[in-house]
Amino acid sequence: MKVAAVIQARIGSTRLPYKMMLTLHDMPIIDWVMRRVCKSKNIDEVIVAIPSGKNDDVLFKHISKSNLKVRIFRGNQNNVLNRFYEATKNKDITHIVRVCADNPLIDWQEIDNLIDFYKNNSCDYAYNHIPKNNLYADGFGAEIISFNLLENLNRTVILDRHKEHLTSYIWDNSDKFLIKTFDPIDKELRHPELRFDIDTFEDYYKLAMKDFNIFDTSKTLINIFKDNK
Repeated sequence: MKVAAVIQARIGSTRLPYKMMLTLHDMPIIDWVMRRVCKSKNIDEVIVAIPSGKNDDVLFKHISKSNLKVRIFRGNQNNVLNRFYEATKNKDITHIVRVCADNPLIDWQEIDNLIDFYKNNSCDYAYNHIPKNNLYADGFGAEIISFNLLENLNRTVILDRHKEHLTSYIWDNSDKFLIKTFDPIDKELRHPELRFDIDTFEDYYKLAMKDFNIFDTSKTLINIFKDNK
């Protein structure tokens, strides 16, 4: 089993343009994501998949200067499904963990827990990035599918709205797939009322006004935020 974490990132954003390069405690948001994902023990390769358009040149140049062991792939701006496929094909990758760059506080331990869960439970798709049928906070986890499923989706999906998101076809056709999730192993992390992703300036401001460090664990972050949602 060779697992690649694919970080989906772009400069363009309707609600918060340029957010990947916004500074969160002296470091761009994309750096928070890359550094935290790279601490995962179960990930074999980290890929940052960004659009090929000119607007994302600034993001490409920034990531290229990083001393982190990440690979950059540039692909279709609107067909995210194809971007993931092209980024991982012919690389002996068997499974893909989708990481959303909107989640600067993604937890490498929860990525590892997700991969372990997937290994030990028969399913097509597993997730712990959102509090849907589980007790996770929003923004600590990720999603995982096999490369074979990704290849099949890339070949068969027709609608543009399903091409714009890696797993939307799976969710919209949940009767065709075995979808599984789980609760945080540590019960102190069971706070589905909290969210740590950045979609708007208000989300960014909420995180920027709190004092925390680049490698703080989910438990530390929960304790910082739980009394002031």
